[in-house]
Amino acid sequence: MPVRNDIRNVAIVAHVDHGKTTLIDAMLRQSGTFRSNETVQERVMDSNPLERERGITIFSKHASIQIGDVKVNIIDTPGHADFGGEVERILQMVDGILLLVDAAEGPLPQTKFVLRKALDRGLKAVVIINKIDRPDAEPHNTLDKIFDLFVSLGATDEQLDFSVLYASSRQGFARTEMDDKSDNLVPLFEAIVRDLPGPNVEPEKPLQLLVTNTDHSDYLGRLAIGRITRGNIRKMQTVMNIRHKDQAQKQFRVTMLYTYDGLKRVEVEKAEAGDIVVLAGLDDIFIGDTVADFEFPEALPGLTVDEPTLNMIFCVNNSPFAGKEGQYVTTRHLRERLYREALTNLSLRVEDTDSPDSMKVSGRGELHLAILIETMRREGFEFQVSKPEVILHYEGDVVLEPYEELTLDVSQDLVGACIERLGSRKAEMVNMHTTPDGHTRVVFMIPSRCLVGFRSEFLTITRGEGLLNHMVAGYQAFKGGTVGRTRGVLVASDPGTITAYALFQLSDRGIYFVDATEEVYTGMIVGEHSRDSDLSINVCRTKAMSNMRSKSADEALTIQPPRKMSLEQKLEYLNDDELLEITPKSLRLRKKILDATERKRQTRNREKMEENE
Repeated sequence: MPVRNDIRNVAIVAHVDHGKTTLIDAMLRQSGTFRSNETVQERVMDSNPLERERGITIFSKHASIQIGDVKVNIIDTPGHADFGGEVERILQMVDGILLLVDAAEGPLPQTKFVLRKALDRGLKAVVIINKIDRPDAEPHNTLDKIFDLFVSLGATDEQLDFSVLYASSRQGFARTEMDDKSDNLVPLFEAIVRDLPGPNVEPEKPLQLLVTNTDHSDYLGRLAIGRITRGNIRKMQTVMNIRHKDQAQKQFRVTMLYTYDGLKRVEVEKAEAGDIVVLAGLDDIFIGDTVADFEFPEALPGLTVDEPTLNMIFCVNNSPFAGKEGQYVTTRHLRERLYREALTNLSLRVEDTDSPDSMKVSGRGELHLAILIETMRREGFEFQVSKPEVILHYEGDVVLEPYEELTLDVSQDLVGACIERLGSRKAEMVNMHTTPDGHTRVVFMIPSRCLVGFRSEFLTITRGEGLLNHMVAGYQAFKGGTVGRTRGVLVASDPGTITAYALFQLSDRGIYFVDATEEVYTGMIVGEHSRDSDLSINVCRTKAMSNMRSKSADEALTIQPPRKMSLEQKLEYLNDDELLEITPKSLRLRKKILDATERKRQTRNREKMEENE
């Protein structure tokens, strides 16, 4: 099969925070993509506000650079395990990868995940050992670990013959040897052209293009993005779309055709096999569809990604504050938005439930679902979600649950505390060693359900200084038992405005999540009880009028500041009988049943049923 030597389609893959997006910044600058006097923000590929706030890549991005006569299409991919579906999808578009590994941290869980997917597709890699300017860098030791990882994942002899570069993406240099003096990325550009293959093409055969991403334009409608596998495509050409879901065929005209030049889309009249293109003309085209020749429509194999591991219920907000802060509050709005998300987010599953007001949404992890929730609330949606639950598999009479490989980097004096907490969560330690910076790296296998809620606990143990990474490692027999919160909650017994007087008088009951002057409703969770049971309290109580004065009457009340939790922490905090109310302005924990008397009645009925069983 002929190979195009004037183009390279490359994905940059790595564990989160190993420097992918920063490296692309340097590549774009040094390849002449930006003018010398042009002001460009850092991490230019992280264009989504959530990406910039969190410092992680969530959505894959396309760009291109010119290296001599060769055009290099670069795709930046997410590094967090929860967005592995994005990585799996993008690997369908490329012929090689740049594998980036931190010189001090070495290969981490997501490094293993993305490399396994790339090797399974037969892709070749250029390995970049990044951040060699770190004082604790151990590049040669890291290279040994990378080679061992390739071998353990079943790399072929050809894939094991990878080239290695030593780099600092922040300083913008790459070197073929540690003692080289290169101060630019020329060695990297040379390695991409020399060591990564061009795409195999069949230019004379009928058109085939697999849609691996979609976008939207206010002027053109839906846009399909993919690589032309064979043939060519022209603007205004009539082609056939073959639906992946049911193989239904629908003809349409390509009204606009683009390729990438730097970060911009450039309109072209024609594109050939091997090119990554963006085309407009059909509003109901989806990821996994094939764009094919009109006269010889042949479908390509569709996209497949790993199955979700967690699900949660999304439902219409029915709290007393419903409709006060959101723009989109109805079942129709919620349903349309979730099903629209499922069309482009391949790792996401959306299903109807027995209740018309609720939908079950399944994803790859807490962060995956939290990003969806945060995106929707910023768009003006108001809704409620339940506690995340793991998805069990069944093989005959055997119940299987997802397991994760959990990697902790902590100081030596905190290892014992972490092992103790994880032991109660059914984790099994599989490896432990000291890292170059003097920390201890401990690897566990743990059921996914037992990991829910551990992140906030871990941050408390390590005072925010530990590192935690995890990735799905397959399914094992269900271990049984439950892992949940060890303390109960403080629940508002009366609606109204919280008073400083009430918080002061009830300060010994526990830790509060709310502050004075906030509005609450009956059944809303306002804090964590100091005991393992729930307690209803009146946080809106005011001081009774009296003509008696006490010595301390005029003294200011001293109240402990409330515990503020992020969206992910609140999702982790939820129990089975609780919901998280989400609006564009607020995140409120609440009981599913707001009335305290009804909650007690339901609890008694449930206990009686358990006794009878």
